[in-house]
Amino acid sequence: MNSIQSDSSANVTFVRPATFFLNGFSNVPHAKYYYVFLSLVYVVTVLGNSFIMCIIYLARRLHTAKYIAVFHLALSDLCGSSALIPKIIDTFLFGHHDISYEVCFVSMFFIYHFMNLQSLTLLILAYDRLVAICFPLRYHAIVTKPAMFLIIGVMWIVSMTYFSVHVGLLNRLSICSSNVVNSYFCDYGPVCRLACNDNSLNLLMGKICFGFLICLPPVLIIISYFCIALALLKIAHGVDRIKAIKTCTSHLILVAVFYLPILSNNIAAATTPIHPNARIINNSLTQTIPPMLNPIIYTLKTEEVMQSIKELYKRSKVNTISEKIMKFSVRN
Repeated sequence: MNSIQSDSSANVTFVRPATFFLNGFSNVPHAKYYYVFLSLVYVVTVLGNSFIMCIIYLARRLHTAKYIAVFHLALSDLCGSSALIPKIIDTFLFGHHDISYEVCFVSMFFIYHFMNLQSLTLLILAYDRLVAICFPLRYHAIVTKPAMFLIIGVMWIVSMTYFSVHVGLLNRLSICSSNVVNSYFCDYGPVCRLACNDNSLNLLMGKICFGFLICLPPVLIIISYFCIALALLKIAHGVDRIKAIKTCTSHLILVAVFYLPILSNNIAAATTPIHPNARIINNSLTQTIPPMLNPIIYTLKTEEVMQSIKELYKRSKVNTISEKIMKFSVRN
């Protein structure tokens, strides 16, 4: 270890290693097959989220406040996976386990930031459904495109500010016991545990992060759907009720895919002993699978998106035929 800095006032020597050593998948048998699997997951994630963003951009009928949020979810999924999966493959498949002190914290910031954006965007979509079903006559006045851009902008500012402080506080730790991080990325908890000075503030920030990132959004989503359920009970016609429920199904599946694995992993880790390899595999899957599934779920389960895809396909065919006719006319 090097780059030692001294604080003479506290008479404490702070040690900051030049690099960290990521040790996450080192003891997992046949891990290369898992890296191939993650590579396929990443390819599908990039293609799927790029596809849904292109559809929303090209289809005018999807230029609404709701699909601004869906576009943002796809963007967050794409950026989050890009911050995590390529680095995992580079680190463990190609043996580049060392990561510099500064790059470690930058990587940590972006992974947590985009994961937080995914969580908050699901909350925004719950708000959209709440207003649409509980206040249908005022929906277009409340959930406007400027309002959605404002909400997303505030969300970015709050998230970036919080995680800048959250990650920045790690600079106060003296990493002198070891530089080996027992995770597949620069994870906050494993890095905190390497400190040999007081890390109580960092651990508190970690608990606050878990509460706001993982616990609070699903609680608010559950409350919103409780209000939606009460509103649906007041709908007299069963057909209208079923139609309203269908508009929520894709969002409910996204919420379940995102939150249930994370909450299950954390509950299991707190209540029963889990093998480190199983914990690492489970945690990595909870971070990589939802961004891959989200665009597939929205494409297959949302009628507006499917209709837009059909319209764009028909338009492209008409344009192709028109171009052929024009070329034929020019030649003759």
